[in-house]
Amino acid sequence: MLTAIHPKLPMRNRDATRNFYLGALGFQEIGDYGDYLMVQKEGIEIHFFAFPGLNPKENYGQVYIRTDAIETYYNSLLEAKIRIHPNGALEAKPWGQREFSLLDPDHNLLTFGQGI
Repeated sequence: MLTAIHPKLPMRNRDATRNFYLGALGFQEIGDYGDYLMVQKEGIEIHFFAFPGLNPKENYGQVYIRTDAIETYYNSLLEAKIRIHPNGALEAKPWGQREFSLLDPDHNLLTFGQGI
């Protein structure tokens, strides 16, 4: 019955969001409707809605993305000089995952994880 989930996150500036996800993270744009942007990478789809008054320091948007090549992806982001969250370096967690995190331009937290 349920087949997929596509989180919706706030964005202040469509161009900044598009540039980060397409340029920095390697997503592709699959829809742009002015106040609504959709991006995709492999099986992951994220939607964004316009929220120009968003205070990034008060944003609690979060997404957990599973991967099967966490070290490869982590290292590719480091090589591309993508800033990893100060408390989000790649490490093994007690709940059986290797994870790392980063913040997008609006402080939506993206956590990437792979089972140990």
